[in-house]
Amino acid sequence: MIKPTIDIITLGCSKNLVDSESLMGLFEANGYHVTHDAENPQGDIAVVNTCGFIEDAKQESIDTILELAQSKEEGRLQKLFVMGCLSERYLADLEREIPEVDGWYGKFNYKQLLKDLSSEAICSGLRHITTPRHYAYLKISEGCDRHCAYCAIPLITGRYQSRPMEDILEEVRYLVSQGTKEFQVIAQELTYYGVDFDGKQHIAELIEKMADIEGVEWIRLHYAYPAHFPWDLLRVMREKKNVCNYLDIALQHISDHMLSRMQRHVTKEDTYELIRSMREEVPGIHLRTTLMVGFPGETDEDFRELLEFTKWARFERLGAFAYSEEDGTYSALHYEDDVPAEVKQQRLDKLMRVQQNISAEIEASKIGQALRVVIDRQEGDWYVGRSEFCSPEVDPEVLIPVDEGLTIGEFYQVRVTDAEEFDLYATTRETHD
Repeated sequence: MIKPTIDIITLGCSKNLVDSESLMGLFEANGYHVTHDAENPQGDIAVVNTCGFIEDAKQESIDTILELAQSKEEGRLQKLFVMGCLSERYLADLEREIPEVDGWYGKFNYKQLLKDLSSEAICSGLRHITTPRHYAYLKISEGCDRHCAYCAIPLITGRYQSRPMEDILEEVRYLVSQGTKEFQVIAQELTYYGVDFDGKQHIAELIEKMADIEGVEWIRLHYAYPAHFPWDLLRVMREKKNVCNYLDIALQHISDHMLSRMQRHVTKEDTYELIRSMREEVPGIHLRTTLMVGFPGETDEDFRELLEFTKWARFERLGAFAYSEEDGTYSALHYEDDVPAEVKQQRLDKLMRVQQNISAEIEASKIGQALRVVIDRQEGDWYVGRSEFCSPEVDPEVLIPVDEGLTIGEFYQVRVTDAEEFDLYATTRETHD
């Protein structure tokens, strides 16, 4: 019997992408043809892996579901299933409001979908990597115990659960055998890794063991937390050449007033000292952070402190967003959303103008430098690559003329010849003044 084709549509973050890849591998091991993010899903089955983190992401998920439900009503799609964060959190409401969906699955029971579709014995499957072959996302845990006032993630994912270390290392070995060279280590909060095992942070131990696996070229760390930072991780980053000098650490704010109301368990003084120490311990480290404006109670003075901090810290990478109230969070239950929308937008625009100038200066300072880059793809007249300081999809890229005859997925030494705000231009050829 010919089994149906299944298209999985992934919305939201890279952690969702790992779940989709796991489900794809499971379906393929059981004889299904699976596609990912098809341009126009139709014919057999569509599975939407949803995001429920912030309002815009929830709306995108709902719009996608409704669009596919319309395709099903018009006979262009046979079945529609939904999984992920949105359905984990709002299952009862969604079932009532969108009856066209054939089945709803949450954040953790999505593999049940295969059993519901098939009466046959189920074979286990390995992840189907949807990224370019040379890099992959590596999820080391689920959940979060931090309970920041604005964040809905603990309401969706529950308590922190670290993956067993040997399971992670075994997955790395397997992916290396399949051609993966670069690993983006991800978690809701990676610095907490292992605390649920024995009360101790084991992230430095995990990364050090990963770095010792032959064939691992780059390891990049995402989503650290500033409170109780594991300092030994900086030693590993400094000593292991394949651990990128890059850290994604969301700070959110700097004023003690805001940090307290946000329930971040860190102070302004702590944060300044953290940034100083990181730059001293790992010379050349590139820091990515996320900042929030317009949190309930944010004053003009709070925002001025945030601007001054941004100018002082000179983050190599920075994203920012305006606060939006999320159902069930501490801030939604206990604070009035009292910063007007126009003020939030003005503050956001001002913050990003400051950061754009910083980013442009930092990138321009790299002209003439030698960098090691990996080539991700070719676009028109350019190869598009990244240095160790750049994570896929969110950070600046390095553009190299296509006539230099490079190979996608390979590493090269280049020299930077020019810079724009978000991109560098480089050559593998020797240049002479």
